[in-house]
Amino acid sequence: MKKIKIEAATVTTMITPLIILLLFFPSFSLSCQDEQKQSLLQFKSNFINLSSTVFAFETWDPVSDCCSWSGVVCKNLKSPARPVIGLYLSSITPGEYGPVVTSGVLAPLFHLRSLMFLDISSNYLKGEIPGDGLANLTKLVRLDMMENRFTGPIPSQLFRLRFLSYLDLSGSSLDGLLSSELGNLRSLETLTLDGNSLRGNIPGEIGNLTQLRSLSLRQNKFSGGIPAEMMNLNRLEKLDLGGNSLSLEIPNEIGNYFTNMTILSLNKNSLSGGIPLSIQNMTKLETLHLEENMLTGEIPPWLFDMESLTELFLGGISNLTWRNDLQIEPKCMLSRLSLSSCGLSGEIPQWISTQTNLNFLDLSRNNLHGPLPKWLSEMDLGSIILSDNKLNGTLPPRLFISKSLSVLALSRNDFSGELPDNIGAATEIMILMLADNGFSGSIPESVTNISRLLLLDLSRNRFSGEKFPDFDPNGYLAFVDLSSNEFSGDVPTKLSSETRILSLGKNKFSGGLPRNLTRFTKLEHLDLHDNQISGEIPEFLSQVSTLQVLNLRNNTIDGPIPKSISNITGLQILDLSLNKLNGEIPQELGDLVGMIDTPEIISSISDVFTFSIEFNDLLVNWKKSIRGLSSRSLSIYSLLDLSRNQLSGTIPDSLGNLKGLKLLNFSSNEISGEIPSSFGDLESLETMDLSNNKLSGSIPKTFSKLKELGILELSNNELVGRIPAGGQMNTMVDPKIYANNSGLCGVQIQVRCPGEDDRTAPDGGKDEEEKESWFAWEATAIGFPVGFFASIGVVYFTGIALPVPCFAGRKTQRTQRRRRP
Repeated sequence: MKKIKIEAATVTTMITPLIILLLFFPSFSLSCQDEQKQSLLQFKSNFINLSSTVFAFETWDPVSDCCSWSGVVCKNLKSPARPVIGLYLSSITPGEYGPVVTSGVLAPLFHLRSLMFLDISSNYLKGEIPGDGLANLTKLVRLDMMENRFTGPIPSQLFRLRFLSYLDLSGSSLDGLLSSELGNLRSLETLTLDGNSLRGNIPGEIGNLTQLRSLSLRQNKFSGGIPAEMMNLNRLEKLDLGGNSLSLEIPNEIGNYFTNMTILSLNKNSLSGGIPLSIQNMTKLETLHLEENMLTGEIPPWLFDMESLTELFLGGISNLTWRNDLQIEPKCMLSRLSLSSCGLSGEIPQWISTQTNLNFLDLSRNNLHGPLPKWLSEMDLGSIILSDNKLNGTLPPRLFISKSLSVLALSRNDFSGELPDNIGAATEIMILMLADNGFSGSIPESVTNISRLLLLDLSRNRFSGEKFPDFDPNGYLAFVDLSSNEFSGDVPTKLSSETRILSLGKNKFSGGLPRNLTRFTKLEHLDLHDNQISGEIPEFLSQVSTLQVLNLRNNTIDGPIPKSISNITGLQILDLSLNKLNGEIPQELGDLVGMIDTPEIISSISDVFTFSIEFNDLLVNWKKSIRGLSSRSLSIYSLLDLSRNQLSGTIPDSLGNLKGLKLLNFSSNEISGEIPSSFGDLESLETMDLSNNKLSGSIPKTFSKLKELGILELSNNELVGRIPAGGQMNTMVDPKIYANNSGLCGVQIQVRCPGEDDRTAPDGGKDEEEKESWFAWEATAIGFPVGFFASIGVVYFTGIALPVPCFAGRKTQRTQRRRRP
């Protein structure tokens, strides 16, 4: 091998110029453009000033190359300054409950005219989408702004970004119409506008988007039908228009055009007609969601011949029907199946057992009967939803051997017997709903082994026992409903510290309220009505400051209402009726903020899961009867019920602050004094019951301001004076409202008040001649005697008697009748 000899001097001669170049010409290194770097630093400064978020910008060092910063992508060019082409800034804010960050913070980014990819998703930015700024980014190909809090319409400038192929504006509060300019985005392949408040028709110009592969407009307020122009989108693979108000029929030819479709979701609309036959031409269809429409006709058996189908959701609130005599031999292999409210009867269909990939099964709200089949318990499904049928028998122990089962909903059937002892073997269960059956016995101790349990609903059965299983305080169990059973003993508190809803009404629990309730730092709903709870309301209850609903109705609780209850500022529903409470009503109740503003903060987990979860209604004395208030809409109610106790003293004026109250009931106590005039400020009040007390004085005139009042009860008091007129008080004409208040008068009860004369008609109106002005009657009262004596004087001095017209006599008679007391 020939050796190459390089002299040291030669090496030195080669390296020296390179060192000089590196030292004196640093701009030859690849880095981002300086003006773009300054824009990014300005964005960082603006953002930190608004959100105090620093961690997202830890690498954004002014002395380093911005192309090396996290979330920044530069174009790979062999030039001294590389342009920024991508910004990936998803989830850099503290979150939904952090400081408010407005869309104005984005302004510096609009100087980066080289941007092709911009992702600012999941930042909860508020305000309108800055259309003028986005108009500068003419090279944008991908724009992801999902999960923010943008308001207003979609700016027209967005529809002029001609290179845009991906646009996601889902999860905001955008409203207005979807502009026909949408049709300008000829390069668009993915359009996602889910979860906004966009309304009106889907513009026909959407048919111009011939490159579109995915279109998702679900959970908006679109109306009208599916545009015929949409049939031009023959490259479409995903179409999701669920959760709008679309009407008319599904186009019959839909399957002839969308032959490449893999996902078709038209659920939760108002579409009518039948399932189009052409859908079977969608040979690549994997997901079909048509539930909760107004579809009619039979469910076609050819749906189960579509070999690619893996997810089928029908029924819901529709009028689709199922032929129970069909012999189904599916060619598809489903993973998710919902036939809720489809008219299935008889036993659970045997053909379902052939679906060995099945993970989700919803056959709720049908007419199924018979026991739970053995083959179903052996399929190891993830979700089994069979509520609202007529299924019976006991639960097979094999059902709970499954390590896949996460949702078991069997409420409102005819199951009976005791729960299997091995129920805790199904350790992956998150939702266990067995309400309204005939189950009995105690709850197996093994249930505490279900470490992921989030919701436990065993209400309206015949469960009993004094000892309730001890759950892990560090577990996830947040929703517990044991109401309407036969449990006894102390109120169970050995539950998860995550507990938010604890419904124990209609049992036989006794003793006082346990101090361990203070462990539940997230408790929002405590319902112990119709038990045997005794003792006083403890001061420590005020430490459960998260309470929004407190129902202790129909127990044997005595003592005063503690003033400290006002510390539970979020309390919206307080029902202490049918107890033995005494003392005065604390004026501090007027400080309950939750009854002033009624904020919509009642929590629910129904949106977390893919099926509807129905909690038991909250039973209260609502409008003269015990009714259930839907757990889904408790946030719109604010109630204060202290009726049927032994309360005394006067009603505090401060209660007039509770402008959010819809129901106020202090009936059947020993309350005295006058009704506060401040009650006229209860602008949301629909029901007021102050009957069966010792109230005196008059009914405040301010009652005429209560525009929402529909029910009023004031009977059996000592009220006097005129019943106020005007507003809703003119409709309160039932004498029973005011019965046994001997001093009341007014048009509502057709009793004249002292000092009134015949001018007031029984119905509170006046005859035609009494519609003259006050001035005219005053003039008559003053002018009649003066005129009379003047006339006598004229006659006396002149000796002339003038003839009197016949109508003058009648006029004088009428005048005398009016003046007669």
